[in-house]
Amino acid sequence: MLQIISLLMENKAGALMRVTGLLTARGYNIDSLTVARTLDPGLSRMTIAVEIESHGRRQLIKQMNKLINVLQATDLTDGPSVTREMVLMRVRAAQEVRTAILKEAEIFGARIVDSTTDGFALEATGDIEKLDELINIMRTYGDIEVTRSGAVAVSLEAKKLRLSPPVLRSDVSISEEKNGVV
Repeated sequence: MLQIISLLMENKAGALMRVTGLLTARGYNIDSLTVARTLDPGLSRMTIAVEIESHGRRQLIKQMNKLINVLQATDLTDGPSVTREMVLMRVRAAQEVRTAILKEAEIFGARIVDSTTDGFALEATGDIEKLDELINIMRTYGDIEVTRSGAVAVSLEAKKLRLSPPVLRSDVSISEEKNGVV
């Protein structure tokens, strides 16, 4: 079953490699992976879609939470969340079917971002299944080229992650260190 995992992580070199290395070492193939900075330039949000049996999900989340640079790993598969993907598509079609392509694009909420004598370039955002359906329909009109962004997701749960700033060694007094306060 396709699982959606969200990770909040430090925006540092090697962080992506650690996460993908964990998945590779356990024999999981990544279906899609998206990463971008958050509002805090020191943090990134990673969304991973991966085929994992439901009995292995909890263990994988625990292992990801132990990785260096990972602040929080969350399984968004069953909880309240919104998952979307973007598709850019080039449809090459005969002049006779162009009106039908425009109608189908409108039904799916796709935008025409470029038009040439050969066809259209479309942009669509939505559920993964909805975009799969759009692609299948557009195949019937002519040759297509497809580029997908991969899944991006956000949790709708009310809980908020609370991060405390790291303690710098120069801020710690020797007495605090001896008393085990650190």
